[in-house]
Amino acid sequence: MHPVGLSDTARNEHTSRRENLDALERGTRMRTIVHATVLDNPTHAARIRQLHAAGDLHRVVDEPVQQLVIFDRTLAFLRLTPVPYAPGALAIRQQSLITALIDLFERTWSGAREVTEPTRRLSAREREVLALIAEGRSNSAVARALSITEAAVGKHVASLFAKLEIPATADDNRRVLAVLAYLRGTAR
Repeated sequence: MHPVGLSDTARNEHTSRRENLDALERGTRMRTIVHATVLDNPTHAARIRQLHAAGDLHRVVDEPVQQLVIFDRTLAFLRLTPVPYAPGALAIRQQSLITALIDLFERTWSGAREVTEPTRRLSAREREVLALIAEGRSNSAVARALSITEAAVGKHVASLFAKLEIPATADDNRRVLAVLAYLRGTAR
């Protein structure tokens, strides 16, 4: 699992990618969970897509994760400090701890979305507005809750409709469709 802000330098990133691709060619199986913000960096996103296509399956989560590497279900490394470039990792060999970490990984994996699944990145304010809409609130109630004007709420709603690619039609309720995208996890 990779947390927010991968810490690889350009040289280390290239070496790491080549080593992973070589391992995949030799038949190593890999599954990787990354934080959604990693995909905001075009270089990291390209690396992840290349590795995913080569067989290192990737999934994406929105909640924070701690960097964790598990080898052959017998050895795990857990970063000591969740800060980029921080040295040190805890090597774990005790099977009961590794089993617990594998369970954590599997639960996180099952709740994550595919790296190839489209995700529309909303601003923090747009997510707040959408969360309040999901609670059934009107634009005026959203404005009061966020201490902003109704006009500002209208702009945020219009922006999230555009980002979620929800067109205005006579047959569909765009607010409901936006809430459904929010509930499915495709609006982050």
